[in-house]
Parts: sequence; structure tokens; C-alpha cells
Amino acid sequence: MKFQELKQFISTKMRMSHIYQPLLIKCLIESGGLATVRQIATMFVGYDESELQRYEDTLKKMPIKVLKNHDVIEFDKKLVELTVKKMTLEQKAEIKKLCESKIQEFVMNRGLSIWDYRLLDSPVSDNVRYKVLKDAKGRCALCGATKDTVALDVDHIIPLSKNGKSIYENLQVLCAKCNRTKSNKDDTDFRDWVSKDYHSECPFCNIPSQRKIITSNEYAFAILDKYPVSSNHTLIVPKRHVEDYFDLSQKEVIAINDILRVCKKFILESYNQVKGFNVGVNSGEIAGQTISHCHVHLIPRRKGDTPNPKGGVRGVIPEKMHY
Repeated sequence: MKFQELKQFISTKMRMSHIYQPLLIKCLIESGGLATVRQIATMFVGYDESELQRYEDTLKKMPIKVLKNHDVIEFDKKLVELTVKKMTLEQKAEIKKLCESKIQEFVMNRGLSIWDYRLLDSPVSDNVRYKVLKDAKGRCALCGATKDTVALDVDHIIPLSKNGKSIYENLQVLCAKCNRTKSNKDDTDFRDWVSKDYHSECPFCNIPSQRKIITSNEYAFAILDKYPVSSNHTLIVPKRHVEDYFDLSQKEVIAINDILRVCKKFILESYNQVKGFNVGVNSGEIAGQTISHCHVHLIPRRKGDTPNPKGGVRGVIPEKMHY
């Protein structure tokens, strides 16, 4: 293949289900065009953000903490430094050799499983992985985050390190964050949570593709109201199917408030005539809730949009609005 053909392939012909193809080509470019599979795999690890975060957490929880207590290293937020400040080349080589010997001895005694429990069993096949993700409707079984906002992992309910198998019955979908938190110390089956937190008939659990999502985060998203009270009337909706605002988790409340601020800022910067907002939630049918999936209204207000705005949200009972 010639240079222009490679450019054309990447630009127009490459079909991707993951980042692996362009990442492989990039790794080969960086290694001079030739590399072993092992070398490429090593480079891939450096691009895997979830793995990097997992090792950062591991470092802080164990080796950094232990070595700092023994005065072997100093640690200040992100920087790790040996307390032995100066060593000759010979001394460095001697310390490195001792460490390599310790590593080899430990691996010989414990096996490859010390590095990654996933090596204990065969990886999940593509067709099983697809079925697990499809049946989970592309949502984390624990926090409800979707494939549109976070990376999703296929997790072994009974961990591989505890003889769990890579079969459909033992697999569930977790986002990278929940999977790292769970690690291999827990065998909780969260799949029932999906059925409780996702309703196939709910219009907010099944947003049509043509309905634009304005912004989103891990736990919530924003869309325009189909029947707006005013122009740019926005709804902030938790991704998890939860009917009542008062049943939201603290994380969901924080996520909704974050999106409220983002939407408010965008509206104020985009529309000079907006001078205020009403923010409200209908909780329960008697309070006017018509969709049994919690949502928060952000209603922009413009001067003159109503003859007498005094009382604001008190207008839910009209005769009580003005006082």
C-alpha cells in the first residue's frame, strides 16, 4: 500500500467499532513502522484511560502508602520521588537488579494472576459481549450511565479470580468507574436494577433519535420541552428511571444541578432578552406530574411575557400567585 492509499483508507474506508484500528496504525508509526504484538499491546495500555486510572488508584492505596511509611519515597499529590536523591550508575543498576529479582521471584511463586485476574479465563467472546450489552440496553447496571456518556465494561458477576466464568449468565454491564470500584472483591448481581430503573414505555427512557440532547453528564441529560411555556424551555432528566424527585440519589441531584447551571449559562449568553428563570419540579399527579419519570423544568423568562409575573411559581395555584 502506498502513502496516499493509506490516507484514503483511514479517511474514507475505515469502519470502526472501537479505537483499535487507528490506534494500531498510530503505534506502528511511532515505532518506525515495525513492532511485535507485545510492543503494540504495551503501547495500547498507555492509551487505556480506565486501566491508567485503575493503576493510579492501586498505586495510591498500596505501594505509595507503604513505601512512604518506610521513608523509601516522598509523595506530594502527584509527584513520587525516592528519598535517596543521588546514586551512581552502578548503584542504580544494583537497585534495579534487586527489584527485578524480587519481581521474578514473586511471579514464579504466584503466577501471572498477580497482574490481572482477567488472565485466569478466556476473554468474553464478541457475540456474547454483544448480547450482554444489548440486553442491558447500553446502560450501567449500577449507576444507570449510558454508552453515550461513558465507557461500558462487561463485568464478571462472580469474579474470574473466584472461578467465575465468561458465560452470559455470569456477565453484566458496568461503566468503567463502577467496575473499578467493584473490582474483584464483590459478586453482586446488579442486573435486576436495570429492569427497575429502565421502563421501555417511558418517553424519557427512550428518547427518539431525532430529539436532540442539549447536554449530558454521567447521571442526567437536558432536552427542550415538547410543549414549552416559553422559548428555550428546557427539561433536565435523570438517566435512571425514577419517578419522584425525592427518590433521587445525591449524585443524581448534583448532576441535575450541574446541568441546570450549564443550560442557564448557555441561554443567558445566547439570548439577551432572557432576564430570569423559573425552576420547578412536579412531584406526583396531584402536583401536575404527567410523565412518571422525574424531570426538572428550566423556564426562561423575558420581560413582558406575562402582564404581572409577581409570585412566580406560586402560580401553580392561580389565586395564590399575587400577594
